[in-house]
Amino acid sequence: MFSSAFAATFESFGEALPEKVMGWTKTGEDQVYDNRTIFEYINGAAEVYRAYGMKGCFSRRYALPEGTGIILDIFDMGSSQEAFGVFTHDLDGDPLDLGQDALYRAGWLRFWKDRFFISITIEQEAQTADQVARELGKAVSSLIASDGRRPQILSCLPSEGLESASIRFFHDSNLLNTHYYLSDENILHLNSRTDAALASYTDSRGSAQVLLVQYPDGEKASLAHKDFLNYYLPDADARGFALLENKKWSAVSLNGELLAVVLEADTRPLAEWLLNEIMETASKSR
Repeated sequence: MFSSAFAATFESFGEALPEKVMGWTKTGEDQVYDNRTIFEYINGAAEVYRAYGMKGCFSRRYALPEGTGIILDIFDMGSSQEAFGVFTHDLDGDPLDLGQDALYRAGWLRFWKDRFFISITIEQEAQTADQVARELGKAVSSLIASDGRRPQILSCLPSEGLESASIRFFHDSNLLNTHYYLSDENILHLNSRTDAALASYTDSRGSAQVLLVQYPDGEKASLAHKDFLNYYLPDADARGFALLENKKWSAVSLNGELLAVVLEADTRPLAEWLLNEIMETASKSR
């Protein structure tokens, strides 16, 4: 069941959104789903939204007279960091100046703003469909008063060499394995109380993949650090560095509740620099 606040939010969207856009007209009744009934709507992807604590989803369909449709979904994720997180689950597409970080690829426009993730899907290509999708996006964005803040953990990612379009934010091991396969076992002890960020780097020293995990306390972070070394980097040297079978470098370091992992780097100097920068930032913020 929805709280009165969520119900009021979805009702306000329904009342304020246009019923017709460039010849595309609202069809049927607006639908609203919670984190249980969402399976009735998008069974295949429902677990992704649930992994980010989805509170509810408002859905409306627009269509041309001959039936071609566009589906507008507004997901209330409860917080801006969760809205950002679910947005980063799929980063394929071209940037658009819309909402926050909007992306578009054939038939699908999405962005996040404040605590909301907005998805606009074109069921079948039709003339004006792309433009209508953009107009709907603008309409939704205008109804959301403020922008959201990105997760705090991202501030520990060094800016130099960072591929900003590669950043992903998540909480559990299944989502980590979707983006970078680590292990069938949850060796980092990820769960709903851990914040994790994955990002790619490229500079003159090569390329690298970095994973940061913020734990609720130092004890859990220490356990994850120990298990990562035991199960993933058993041959690591005293500083936590190891050369992998693919000739890439991996390394791990711990600073209080923050665990930093270079999953793979082309060179050891790059891995060392990344860990040093992350640890220095973490120390300053404590």
